[in-house]
Amino acid sequence: MAASDTSNTHTDLPEQELPAWRRAVLKVGSNLLAADGGGLTPRYAEALAAFIAASQADGREVVLVSSGAVAAGRALLRQHASKGDGLAARQALAALGQAPMIALWQSLSARPVAQVLLTHDDLRNRRRYLNARATLRELLQLGVLPVINENDTVSVDELKLGDNDNLAAIVAALVDADLLLIASDVDALYNADPRRDPMAKPITHVATLTAEILAMAGDSGSNVGTGGMRTKMQAATKAGAAGIPTVLFSGRNVATVQALQHGRLRGTLIAAASSRMHARKYWLRHAPTAAGHIRVDAGAARALAGGRVSLLPGGVLGADGEFHRGDLVEVVDAADVVIARGLSQYGATEVRRLAGRHSREIDAVLGYSYGEEVVHRDDLITIDAPLAPVREISA
Repeated sequence: MAASDTSNTHTDLPEQELPAWRRAVLKVGSNLLAADGGGLTPRYAEALAAFIAASQADGREVVLVSSGAVAAGRALLRQHASKGDGLAARQALAALGQAPMIALWQSLSARPVAQVLLTHDDLRNRRRYLNARATLRELLQLGVLPVINENDTVSVDELKLGDNDNLAAIVAALVDADLLLIASDVDALYNADPRRDPMAKPITHVATLTAEILAMAGDSGSNVGTGGMRTKMQAATKAGAAGIPTVLFSGRNVATVQALQHGRLRGTLIAAASSRMHARKYWLRHAPTAAGHIRVDAGAARALAGGRVSLLPGGVLGADGEFHRGDLVEVVDAADVVIARGLSQYGATEVRRLAGRHSREIDAVLGYSYGEEVVHRDDLITIDAPLAPVREISA
């Protein structure tokens, strides 16, 4: 059995409640942006942009992962499009098409649009991962709409896959999203290929991504898009492992897109393995830490015990051992009792230099800044029952 993208949408899909969310990643496929005669069209993007604007007006945050650069580049060089479809040619088309793709979204957004180009290597490398994370956080705080795409111009394996579905899932985990929204020209997951089987039935809710469900996925049914239902299921698996549910819906159906603004879904909801917070806390609580820790004063210890606060340099007494930016470290109080764990924004040497300083002094002390926090609240978990005192670590 297979379920692939199709332009035919069912209007009789039952509505269901959309999971509550504050921050979401919205992935928009090439099939929703490509014009019939080549290039890009706002035909379907307008409703999606209106959904983004309405969500932002309600105080929510949206990160957009958009395909379409290669299609836009091909239209700009239509006379050369048939001379080759190899990797180098597609990289050149991607470079040409990035500007028109961003221009399309900016024309539909009252807020500034920022282009962020990523490869999977950027997200595997700790330093680049944290830099991307910090940049996206800052953009969201500024009220900007980040538009993310793979850096197809320089990527190799990523472009061969052409897989922005999986990139969107990785970005959802990167920004601690509550929800992954995948818009395409398919309205749901089906138990068979609806292009070939008129009896194919939509599956509106998936509690667990079993082998049987994954076996239903097929490839793209279009020569414009490069993903299909298979990559959407892979993306949902990645997002679900991070505690993020995924929804699939038709971006071609205006009523379906408008219903999302009111918390209603006409499509497929794929539940996460556990809540996002539970998955995140479990990892922070149980993952191995670096051979070092951050010491804090009594005031910082009390603040951290209250939950949902960041560790600022003013409450830091020092750092023991050695760790690097992005390492998971333990936070200990004056009695060397572990009270929290988190991802340090700074290395041990930097933490020692920042101890007791105000956040606004970071740039003056170090000559650069990775942010106002030593450990951001999204990357920190408080240990409810204090752990045993840490063993002595030589500096």
